[in-house]
Amino acid sequence: MNKRCILSVRDLHVVFRLRNRKLHALRGVNLDVYEGETIAIVGESGSGKSVLNKNFIGLLDNNGRITGGSIRYYPRIWEHLGREKDRGEDEQGEYVELAGLGRSKNWRGIRGGQVCMIPQDPMTSLNPLKTIGWQLTEALKLNRGLRGQQAYDEAIRLLEDVQIDNPEERYWQYPHEFSGGMRQRVVIAIAIACNPRILICDEPTTALDVTIQAQVLQLIREVKEKYGLTVIFITHDLGVVANVADRVAVMYAGEIVEIGRTEEVFFKPQHPYTWALLSSLPQLGTKGEDLLAIRGTPPNLFKEITGDAFAPRNPDAMLIEHLAEPPVFEVSPTHSARTWRLDPRAPESKPPRPIRKLKKLGGERDA
Repeated sequence: MNKRCILSVRDLHVVFRLRNRKLHALRGVNLDVYEGETIAIVGESGSGKSVLNKNFIGLLDNNGRITGGSIRYYPRIWEHLGREKDRGEDEQGEYVELAGLGRSKNWRGIRGGQVCMIPQDPMTSLNPLKTIGWQLTEALKLNRGLRGQQAYDEAIRLLEDVQIDNPEERYWQYPHEFSGGMRQRVVIAIAIACNPRILICDEPTTALDVTIQAQVLQLIREVKEKYGLTVIFITHDLGVVANVADRVAVMYAGEIVEIGRTEEVFFKPQHPYTWALLSSLPQLGTKGEDLLAIRGTPPNLFKEITGDAFAPRNPDAMLIEHLAEPPVFEVSPTHSARTWRLDPRAPESKPPRPIRKLKKLGGERDA
């Protein structure tokens, strides 16, 4: 990719301590996020999507810690960004090492001013005792130093940007006076009020009905373009991914098993787990037949994983997949997957029927 890298994750390991046991939540994650793109991170619940992104904003739970790896953020403005010892320079430019920031106070200038998050549930992310206007102007005061009439005028403009009617009236109302979709719009307004470079959307449409989902997704696309944002979109809904993402990273058991441009992952998927996820899409079902489902359950991350983590759930897994962890194989300059089936010595494996249907559609599109 020709775009500038804004965030680079290398060999990231995160461990949680629970009842004197260790849960290895992230197991050597590697990821580059490029300026101006929308990258979707998909996978089942518990795959590590939200844990990964909490590290970008310093919100990892108290019982979790980074045990290895790095997270390099490449800023444009350096004011209040980390400590001198957390700064460095490599071939991509000067960076702040987010993995070393540790305590909350060291995140001043990063959280909000550089990276912001839209959480899943807008009701619990808004203060029910404060007006919408108060919460918006608080974000403007803390992150941009605006006060008084300036803050009020900017808050009204932001409410207009997220398509809330009668913003002067809505400014004085409380969250319970808004619908779910309207509350999510307010949360988006608070996020962009911080003037961030990276916007993390943590399943922002999960609590909304289908019609409102489409409106919120369109709104996120519009504010991304208007404010020049880089968007990291966390979801388990592959239908959403097809509509919003430039690239897709598929996570399973705390690691990225496949990554590529959206059309590559959808029409030329390589990892058996990606096959299984796509095969379970209702749109690819056959009338009168049961939908395909992923057999088994995700691995227990309290235990050490041997081989390919998905092998126990893959009915066509080879012996080596149970014995050795696969390396990352490059499919194209923008597409790679961590699976032994891409090894030149591996026998040819036939993807499920829904995947063959997708590949055919992809071929027709290319033609």
